[in-house]
Amino acid sequence: MKKTAKNYTFSLPVELLDKLKKYSEAGYVSSVNSAVKEAVEAYVVKTDKQILFSQMNSAAQDPLFIKDLDEAMRDFSYSDYEATREKEE
Repeated sequence: MKKTAKNYTFSLPVELLDKLKKYSEAGYVSSVNSAVKEAVEAYVVKTDKQILFSQMNSAAQDPLFIKDLDEAMRDFSYSDYEATREKEE
């Protein structure tokens, strides 16, 4: 898969930008751009986890989902038992 980049204009507080420039000059980050990119990536991962957690909480409150889950667990209980038994031997 080819990764593409797109320029986007945004504003940062001057103090924050100054710190990022100092970090870049000191070698803590390769560039201000890479620091911003890493921060945004970390934020997206954190937000994705929060969304998934929220969706899982909603599913846990859904009686039809819980019923489906129980049925699937029952359907696979024998094969799960067999797999566990094979590991013990």
